[in-house]
Amino acid sequence: MSMNAITSANTVLCLADIGMPAPTALLAGYGLALQRVADGEAIPGSYWGDNEAGIIGTTVYARADTPVHSLLHEACHLIVLPPERRAAVHTDATDSIEEEDATCYLQIVLADALPGVGRDRLMADMDAWGYSFRLGSTRGWFEQDAENARRWLQQRGLLDVDGAWPTDRQATPDAC
Repeated sequence: MSMNAITSANTVLCLADIGMPAPTALLAGYGLALQRVADGEAIPGSYWGDNEAGIIGTTVYARADTPVHSLLHEACHLIVLPPERRAAVHTDATDSIEEEDATCYLQIVLADALPGVGRDRLMADMDAWGYSFRLGSTRGWFEQDAENARRWLQQRGLLDVDGAWPTDRQATPDAC
């Protein structure tokens, strides 16, 4: 799909569009569970409400209409935390700008691990939702202004030396 098709569609990719197996497996690699919430039900642990993903402990909650960017964002909040801090999380996981930036960066990288998503689509969806970055777009931030986030993730073993998701290893809670 071209960028024009993505942005002109003015819709974001949702969990129903990609199914549960791939995101469930991705999250499990980090010691997290993905719990599907019934259509129309309130999503436990959702910071933004409506159809936005929620987090409680090591579980990410989502409905079929939950945007993929939201699912990945909330999961990445948990992934960047040390395992001992995850258990205490309920709804709001970030206590620093560094963690928030790392979360945004990692969600873009991990989008490549989900068939039918990828970083281009995820960044377009983040812009459509209203993520706000100094350079005016998610792509601008990711490519030109996210060195601190990338370094933060590399120092914790969440990205390899090239700034990519370390696909050569199985992510475990202890590795995070």
